[in-house]
Amino acid sequence: MAFEPPQRLVRALGEMPDTAQDTDWLGQLPALAEDALTRRGVRAQRVQAPGGRSSLVVLVTYEDGTPAALKLAPPNARPDRELAALAHWGGFGAVRVLDNRHHGDDGALLLERLHPEVSLRSLPEAKALLEASGTLRRLWVAPPAGHGWESVAERTGLQAAALAAAPAEVRVLADAALAARTQLVASPPEELLLHGNFRQGKVLAGERAPWLTVGPDPLVGERAYDLARLVRDRLEDQVASSTGAAGARRRVNKLADALDVDRDRLRGWTLFRAVESGNRALAAGRRRDAELLLEFAAWL
Repeated sequence: MAFEPPQRLVRALGEMPDTAQDTDWLGQLPALAEDALTRRGVRAQRVQAPGGRSSLVVLVTYEDGTPAALKLAPPNARPDRELAALAHWGGFGAVRVLDNRHHGDDGALLLERLHPEVSLRSLPEAKALLEASGTLRRLWVAPPAGHGWESVAERTGLQAAALAAAPAEVRVLADAALAARTQLVASPPEELLLHGNFRQGKVLAGERAPWLTVGPDPLVGERAYDLARLVRDRLEDQVASSTGAAGARRRVNKLADALDVDRDRLRGWTLFRAVESGNRALAAGRRRDAELLLEFAAWL
């Protein structure tokens, strides 16, 4: 199968701290895709574009014409952990795995075909948040015994180390974010399976259910961490609105109350995740993104 990886994916992998392994993966991608297609007995139709920032999705069909989607991710993305989470959810609130015989060992997942062009971002904001909240609630289940997912404390510990070296222009916010994290991880209230990267664009229209989530970066911890990424969704619209800090705080409180999450914990994780993302965007040269994230964080 001859194709060029979507530029969005190439750029995103280039921003990773250590890209050597992913660069090799990009070069091998055509051969990896062909092998994954053959092993699963499906035929490629086209590459989904613009696609995601961390994987390649090929729209495929079985021999009988049944549609599906083949997702290929680099080793650093740990597709085996994504497969384990999707299998644990069993299609409840999330895309269904069609073939888990290979356990993601070749970096590929064969999934049910959704409608990639129709996400919750196509809905008015109020309706989108309502549907997003309902979808996210379905995903928060107890993890299985002996699971291999990292904890919120472990993931954010690595991020905190990078944030501790943030440049002077981020220093005040970075210190506030680090202080919030220290307090939050000291007394985690629950241990649930989390999506890890949940936002409106990760919820797509489906056939067997109106909305199903895709692309988890699973971990185990408290709901407030998972909900924090949704708080800053449609960030440009939020920053452009006239409500500013008051609007951001109302959004935190509204989502916390809707999903029975502690307001202060949600605010703390929203602050940490926004500052961490802003610092990462700044390091990658995406200054506009960084400015939006840090302005939003300052409102909290």
